[in-house]
Formats: sequence, structure tokens, C-alpha cells
Amino acid sequence: MTQKAIKLSENGHCGEALPTLRRSVGQVKDKDLRRKVSIDGARCAMTLHQSGVALAFLTVLQREFPDDPDALYVAVHAYSDLSTEASQALARNASSSVQAHELLAESYESQSKWGEAEKEYRGIAAQNPKLPGIHFRIGRLLLSKPNPPADVVEEARREFTEELTIDPSNAAAEYVLGELARQDQSWDDAIAHFSKAGKLDPQFSEAFLGLGVSYIATKRYTDAVPPLETAVRLEPLNPNFHYQLGTAYTRAGRKEEGQKEFAIHQRLIGTQGGEHPEPNTHPPDGQK
Repeated sequence: MTQKAIKLSENGHCGEALPTLRRSVGQVKDKDLRRKVSIDGARCAMTLHQSGVALAFLTVLQREFPDDPDALYVAVHAYSDLSTEASQALARNASSSVQAHELLAESYESQSKWGEAEKEYRGIAAQNPKLPGIHFRIGRLLLSKPNPPADVVEEARREFTEELTIDPSNAAAEYVLGELARQDQSWDDAIAHFSKAGKLDPQFSEAFLGLGVSYIATKRYTDAVPPLETAVRLEPLNPNFHYQLGTAYTRAGRKEEGQKEFAIHQRLIGTQGGEHPEPNTHPPDGQK
């Protein structure tokens, strides 16, 4: 029965094949056959617009065949189709909702239609001025625009500050304010914002890097060591993190440890290619 269902599915008879494939996926012991049943089952379920059934097959594939190219290919297309269906349902059933406008703004943003995206985000903010995340998105958009006007940084800064009055736990907003202060060489402000970002999100490696770099810039080399050690612990394969930690160690008088970090930096550069970069200044995609 299972082999017959597989043949039916491959010949486009998904309506006939799917019930048997659903039963078989929990019964088949042979690994190759179970993989085939799950792949064909996911495809048929998506063809018949049975998203719940498709997700059940995809769960089997992700759990048992996480690195299989065919399974991954099916998953990519299935999740893409599910996303499209959900967005269409949102537009159809709740076109005036905040979520629908936010999805439209994200779509404009992904197409680099900055004006349209900003209009949507600002419309949401006008109707829901205390909505968490919306001022962060506006600020991020302002900084992402190509060839922005001279006053855009200050405008973005106001948006991130407003975000923090609404949501004081937004580590990403603290981080970007730290980066803007670092670029202005306003080191006390940079240190304050990076410190808060790291406290809000202990896994935020770039915040610890920014804090360490800011301490180095103010010649507080001993203070720079702990946050840079944290950054290295969080991202041990990032060559720039080792470079900055090596700098802090060396200038703090810990030259042997500094040389070890510089050696790791050179080894990673040789493996990955490129030079040590400046700390990341691009606004994060969302809250950390």
C-alpha cells in the first residue's frame, strides 16, 4: 500500500495518495522508505492546501533527516508557500490591522522602497504610538536609506530613544544608540548604551565588542578586557574580536596574552580571508 501511495503521489494523484502516506509515516520502519513517504507526503499536503498535515511531515523530515538535500529543498518551498498563504489570509481577513500594515512595510523595505515603507511604519506609529518595536523599525529604516539627508541620524536617534521609553528592555535600540555615540566619539554615552545592551541581552556579542572598543578609545584598557573576553567567548571564530582583545591585553600590560590573541586573529584571518573589520555599525534586524 505504501509503495502504491508513493507512485500515486508521483503521478499527481495526491488526493488518493495522501491518506495512505499519513498512515504510513508513523508505521514504516525502513529509513529510506520513511524519508520518501515524508517528502512525498509534504509535497502532496501542500498541493492540497492542507498546511497542518504538511507541517507534520516536515517535522519528521527535520527531526530525522536534518541534513538531507531533498528534505531541505521540500522544506524551503513548503515554508515559503505557507508564508505566502498566511500573508494572503492576513491581507484578506484583516487588511486594516497593524499586522497587515507592518507586513506590507516589511515587504517594501525588502524591495528597498524606503519611502513606501516609512509611510506604512509612520502610519502605524500615528495610530499606535506606544506599540513596542515600531519606533525601532522607523529608526532602523532611516539609517538604512541610501544617501540620507544630514539630519537623518538625529531623527533616527530620537526614534530609538522613543522606543526605549516604550520598551526599556529593547537591547537592539540601546546598541544602535551606542553605535551612533561611538561614531560621534561621544564615549561616555557609547559606554552607557553598550553596557545597558549587554545587561539586557547577555548573548549580544556586538554590544560587548562596542563596549570594549569604547573603553580602548578612552584608554581604559583594563576596563576593556572583561567585555572583550565576553565577546570572544560568545563568538570565538570572529577574528576582529580576538584582535580587539589582543589590543586591550597589550595596552593593559598583559603582553603575552595579547600576543596569543593576535596569533589567533592571524590564524582566523588566514582561514577565513579578509582583514580585521571595524565594529559592526549596521542596525540590527530586530530586538536582541
